[in-house]
Parts: sequence; structure tokens; C-alpha cells
Amino acid sequence: MAEEPKVGPNRGNAGKGRPKGSTNKTTTTAKEAIALAAEGLGGTPRLIAWAKADEKNEAAFWTTIYPKLLPLQVNGEMSLALSAEASKWLGR
Repeated sequence: MAEEPKVGPNRGNAGKGRPKGSTNKTTTTAKEAIALAAEGLGGTPRLIAWAKADEKNEAAFWTTIYPKLLPLQVNGEMSLALSAEASKWLGR
């Protein structure tokens, strides 16, 4: 029979988890290991050479690797003005 969930002030460690805003140590360690491996494989000069070696590599860089550096959300106002040609094409 499953144990009933604890309710009230004596819940033990339930819900404590990692404090909001703190870094995940496992993720940090993994990123450091990947960075060290990249340096061992030639670092920036090697990445540039790889991207220039083939058009598919350059496409992979711009579509898969580089976007990981961009922020996930951008805050701000956006204004869009359509040209007369674009308005005609869109039927507006």
C-alpha cells in the first residue's frame, strides 16, 4: 500500500530542491567538459576550418550551433511596416 503524502509543517525535505536562480552543478560540469574537449580538438581555429571546409558544415554552424548562443526570449516592442509591394502580395 502506498504511503499517504505528508501534509502540514512536518513534510521533511519535500519541495526543497535547488534554490531558485542557483546553477545546476551537473550542467556546469558537463559544459566545462565539452569546452575542454573542444579546446583539445583545436578550439576556435579548428571550428572555423571545419565550417569553411564544406557548405553543409557552414549551414550546420549557422542553423544548429550558432543559434544556441542567442537568447531564448527577446523583450521589447516591435513595429512592422509593409512596403506597397508586400501589401499587394499579401492582399492588404
